[in-house]
Amino acid sequence: MRVGFTKMHGLGNDFVVLDARANTLPAISAQMAAALADRNTGLGCDQLILLEPSDKADFRMRIFNHDGGEVEACGNATRAVAMLHGEEASIETAGGLLRASPTKGGASVDMGEPRFDWDAIPLEYAMDTSAMPVSWEMLDNPGAVNVGNPHAIFFVENTDVVPLDRLGPEIENDPLFPERVNVNVATVEDRNSIRLRVWERGAGLTRACGTGACATAVHAMRRKLVDSPVTVSLPGGDLEIEWQAGGSIRMTGPATESFRGTFEWDDYA
Repeated sequence: MRVGFTKMHGLGNDFVVLDARANTLPAISAQMAAALADRNTGLGCDQLILLEPSDKADFRMRIFNHDGGEVEACGNATRAVAMLHGEEASIETAGGLLRASPTKGGASVDMGEPRFDWDAIPLEYAMDTSAMPVSWEMLDNPGAVNVGNPHAIFFVENTDVVPLDRLGPEIENDPLFPERVNVNVATVEDRNSIRLRVWERGAGLTRACGTGACATAVHAMRRKLVDSPVTVSLPGGDLEIEWQAGGSIRMTGPATESFRGTFEWDDYA
């Protein structure tokens, strides 16, 4: 069976999108998702995105990381899918219901309300998530925010000198985070701008992470380090994040369709 796909990216964070809203596809295993995501022998992507019918929203979006693990949320993929859909839509995800609207060259997404309680991150035991009393070498006292998926945020003087390729997987898999965690290292440049690098859970170093930008911006606003809206600059480009305490996060930024193609399902099943 030949199946069509759309290759897209948001600031260099790339996806293979499979659309099963009209035509049902067989079940996708973690092994198949990882095989499709493989950049040497598969289609190649950071995340595999599956669109399905939903009885709660306009459609459902499932997200599989490069390692095949299914995760709750992906901000960049949500913008890409909104652009692909072509009109305002409600999107069911494992991390909650999102609303997205296409814009010129991208999309704006209501990412829902952030969660700060230790058991909502989740953490292994209770602690203050605004300044956690833990450290990994040069990285200490992170904040923790759940924006549909779990994030730890470290503020540093210079994001470029942090060996995130080494510390990222160590923190991601620390027993403190029973569902693992996305690791963000950020530098606040002024009241309206943040530089950010992200080690993404199950995917590794990434050129952009939409939920990471949301979590980092919200934590910086919570600490009163920046104002809303704030521009978050990642290696792949910029996102604009808006948030007021007690409200939803709004993320706005670009998305791009790269190309379309087909593959033989049984080659990866």
